[in-house]
Amino acid sequence: MPPTARTSARGAGAARGPGGGGPGPLPRLRGHGLTVRYAGFTALDRVDFALPPGRVTALVGPNGAGKSTLFHCLAGTVRPVAGRVTLDGADITRRPAHARTRLGIARTFQELAVFPSLTVEENVRLGAEQGRVRDAPGTTAEQVLRLVGLAGPVRARPAAGLSTGALRRVELGRALAGRPHSLLLDEPAAGLDAAETDALARVLRALAADGMAVLVVEHDPDLVADIAHTVHVMEAGRIVT
Repeated sequence: MPPTARTSARGAGAARGPGGGGPGPLPRLRGHGLTVRYAGFTALDRVDFALPPGRVTALVGPNGAGKSTLFHCLAGTVRPVAGRVTLDGADITRRPAHARTRLGIARTFQELAVFPSLTVEENVRLGAEQGRVRDAPGTTAEQVLRLVGLAGPVRARPAAGLSTGALRRVELGRALAGRPHSLLLDEPAAGLDAAETDALARVLRALAADGMAVLVVEHDPDLVADIAHTVHVMEAGRIVT
């Protein structure tokens, strides 16, 4: 198992992955009765949600179903009008996104968000510095670069001008460099070709197998079928199945 995945599992306190012969550890990150409204429109309607360690959980549904809103509530970029988000039982509803990153909740973005003037390695090292890494951020960044396939000469190139597939890996690497226990991915396969999607699936399966809680909001049904242990279908602001 890649060193970064082992580090992430230790951060989650996970004892077993899926199929470990018994019940796994309890979810650390939960939503309780989450409700979000925009100008009279109910985007989330009293949604309960739990993200279990050692599993890939997928959110699917049509546009406007509430997937992104639930994602942003968990990430800290949307605050619900009712309900709460908890981590290990503590209420973090009012904690902003950057504070949740330091608590071990990492995320990627639907629209790529990297620093174009920084090199690949500098982008990843920034994730280590912004996350939970307090010692040897360079070592952690090196592990992550190998995990996501960016340890070659590309590491010294500026992010500007890289392909979409490479930029997705940079963004994923930056999220992982903070040693999260929970990883929230917003359409991580957008713009990837088949080979890149297969590589992404292998990384996510490895992270989950080593104890990380992984949430994927994704429109690619093949990727969801390939990696997800649990699929939540959303419609009209609710989880319907």
